[in-house]
Parts: sequence; structure tokens; C-alpha cells
Amino acid sequence: MDRKKELKQLYKETKVEAGVYQIRNTVNNKVFIGSTRNLKTLKGKQFELEVGTNTNKLLQSEWNQYGKDAFSFEVLEVLKPKETGFFDAKRELKKLEEKWMEKIQPYEERGYNRMKPADL
Repeated sequence: MDRKKELKQLYKETKVEAGVYQIRNTVNNKVFIGSTRNLKTLKGKQFELEVGTNTNKLLQSEWNQYGKDAFSFEVLEVLKPKETGFFDAKRELKKLEEKWMEKIQPYEERGYNRMKPADL
């Protein structure tokens, strides 16, 4: 098998993991909590910040102010799919993210997330 086909096959076999992550400002300890259906996309989040296109204005502003070395990216929890029966990954991921939002409270002076009207 040639190298290109081999790499393509490897990519297809790579397990996609969903989960909850945080981006921490190590200068002021503010955090952003987010979730993704593919944790490999965290590099994409970092790239967004580096080129200035992240939609979270406060996070983007502090990234610009402190620089990339002041931030760390960490996976908080990987979503574990059920072995049997129906599994709604999107819904379960949302519940997992809400659990971490409740635990860390990344709002106002503690973080970059905004409270949703239902949270107020």
C-alpha cells in the first residue's frame, strides 16, 4: 500500500472523541469552558485565537494582550458513549458541559463564558 493510502486508512480508523475542554489564562486564572464533538479540533481553537477570529471577544482580547504563552488548553473530560442502547452524543455532551460549567463557574471575573438567561 502506498503511503497516501496508508495515511488515509489510518485517519479513517482514528477514533473520534467528544469532550469538554478548558482554555486557561495562566496570568489571571480566567477560564473558558467549551465542548466539541471532536477533541482533535482544539488545535483549530488555538489557531482561531492566533489569527484573531475567535468569537469570544473577551477571550480574544486577553489572548492578544497576554500572548499565546499565557494560555493552556486542557481536556477536562472525554464523553464515554454507552455500550448498548440509544445514545444521543450531542445531548450527552451538552449535559457534560453543563456539569463542568456548574463546577467551575467560568463567569464574570472568573472566566470568559457568559451566563445564559436560564442560568440567571
